[in-house]
Amino acid sequence: MTALTFPAGFRWGTATAAYQIEGAADEDGRTPSIWDTFSRVPGKVRNGDTGDIAADHYHRMRDDVALLKDLGVSDYRFSVAWPRVQPTGRGPAVQKGLDFYRRLVDELRSADIRPVATLYHWDLPQELE
Repeated sequence: MTALTFPAGFRWGTATAAYQIEGAADEDGRTPSIWDTFSRVPGKVRNGDTGDIAADHYHRMRDDVALLKDLGVSDYRFSVAWPRVQPTGRGPAVQKGLDFYRRLVDELRSADIRPVATLYHWDLPQELE
C-alpha cells in the first residue's frame, strides 16, 4: 500500500458556520436570523434543535482555538453572523459583535492559525427577509 503524501507547504484547515457553532443567540445585541426562524418551524429540524446554544463558541472561543492549535490546524475559515454585527441588516455595526470577531482573529493569530473570514454564510437578519 502506498502512503498518502501531501506537497510541501500544504495547509490543513477547518471551517465552521456562525449559526452552527456560536450560540449566544440573544446576547450582545444579536437579533434573530433566518436560521433562527427556520429552525423553530415544527418538523423542519430534527429534534427541534436550534442554534441558540450550538457549540457555545461565543463563550468558549479561546478553548476552541486551543483545540485547533492542538490539532495542528493552520487555517480556520469562520463566518460572521450578520445579525450579531448589524442586527437590523442596516445602519451602524454593533461594537460588541465586532469585538467578538476581533478577539477571535487575535486568538487565531496568536496560535499561528490563519483566519479566513466568510462575510455571508446564509445568516441573514430576519428583519431583511
